[in-house]
Amino acid sequence: MDLAYLRAHPTQLPTFLTHQRIRETPVSGGDICAASRLTLDDGHSVFTKTWPERAAEPVPEGFFAAETAGLRWLGEAGAVRVPEVIVALPALLALEWVEPGEASPDAAERFGRELAALHRAGAPAFGADWSGYIGALPQDNTPDDGPWSEWFGRRRLTPYLERSVADGALAAPDIDLVEQVVGRVGEFGGDEPPARVHGDLWPGNVLWAADDRAWLVDPAAHGGHRETDLAQLALFGGAPHLDRILAGYQEVWPLADGWRERVPLHQLHLLLVHTALFGSAYRDAVNRAARAALSGLGRATVVG
Repeated sequence: MDLAYLRAHPTQLPTFLTHQRIRETPVSGGDICAASRLTLDDGHSVFTKTWPERAAEPVPEGFFAAETAGLRWLGEAGAVRVPEVIVALPALLALEWVEPGEASPDAAERFGRELAALHRAGAPAFGADWSGYIGALPQDNTPDDGPWSEWFGRRRLTPYLERSVADGALAAPDIDLVEQVVGRVGEFGGDEPPARVHGDLWPGNVLWAADDRAWLVDPAAHGGHRETDLAQLALFGGAPHLDRILAGYQEVWPLADGWRERVPLHQLHLLLVHTALFGSAYRDAVNRAARAALSGLGRATVVG
């Protein structure tokens, strides 16, 4: 099997993996899926993602379809590079192989400019035309005209707070703080029309490639707020050369006043996703983000 044959006959990939010799090398692929590099007969490689065979639950319906839709939608903007989707099946995704490299200051600044161009491509509404996932959790992409603050509280904070509470990942003081943020989300300002966002842009979902470019992977793409992507880039140690990313971004599309004070608000979404997915290990991070968000309003009722 070569790349041209695979593009022409994508549904045959599982059969070839089972019955033919294809060089398969496991690679790191995040916390959810099993990932491999396949080396084809013509020397080309592809990156495959599959639902783990020993997973407690079957692959969620539409899981890989959501990633496929997101990658293609982001790619349509012609801004930041995203891998080509070569095979999209209910239980398997095969993407263009991107040779890893190192992050450089110049690549970071270019990425900032490209990310601004991606965001400026816009979206018809908050949400998307496909059912979404973030990690292994459903993401409500019901199209919504906003305003952004109401949509964000309703669709991006409350569902993952409720899931975290149901799983016992948050204590009462944490719940109270997050509920205060949700109740006051309209006070933070910064409402904007929907941008075309990656939606899960923690630093691990930026692939720094050998071509000295940044590529976007593993999106939870939708129409959202551009500040959310930028705030997520600062999580978990932060993206390399984040200052240069921001400098490049500001050259193309300067951020609105008060964006720095809103960073914890935007980060709270992904942190609640982590307590919903991984439990109380992220409880302190949720608590800190909620406190910081409320403190930025200057009239916080901080408890606990």
